[in-house]
Amino acid sequence: MTTENSSENTRQAAAADDDAQDTPAQPTAFSLLGGEARVRELVDRFYDLMDLEPEFAGIRAMHPASLDGSRDKLFWFLCGWLGGPNHYIERFGHPMLRARHLPFPIASSERDQWLRCMALAMQDIHVEGTLQERLMQAFYGTADWMRNKAG
Repeated sequence: MTTENSSENTRQAAAADDDAQDTPAQPTAFSLLGGEARVRELVDRFYDLMDLEPEFAGIRAMHPASLDGSRDKLFWFLCGWLGGPNHYIERFGHPMLRARHLPFPIASSERDQWLRCMALAMQDIHVEGTLQERLMQAFYGTADWMRNKAG
C-alpha cells in the first residue's frame, strides 16, 4: 500500500467517524416510555395488579406482605435496564437477577404470571403498542431465564 492510499484510507475513516458522531443516538426504551415518572407508574400498576388479581396469586405469594420494597427495587432496576439512570446498581451493585431469584421456585407458570401482569400493567397505563411489543420480547427473555424449576 502506498503512502497516498494510506492517507486516503485514514481520511475516509476519519470522515466515517465524523458521520457516526453526527448521527443522533437512538432513543432508549426509558425515554420512549417517558422517563422515571412513567417507569414508576408502570411498576406501581404492576404491583397493584399483582396484589389485587387472583390470577397472580402464585407470584404474589413469593413477595413480602408489604410490596413497598419490591416496588422500589423493580423501579430502580427497570430504570437502568431500560436505558435510564442506574439507581439499582448505585445502591446494590450488579443485579445478579438469576442468583437473587434462585430462592424462589420459578417455573413456566410463575414466569407466565409475571409476564401477564406486566403486559396488563403496560396496557393499563397506555404504553404505545410497538414499545409494548419490544418490551414484552425483552421481558420474556429475562423472565424465562429466571426459571429454576421444571414445569
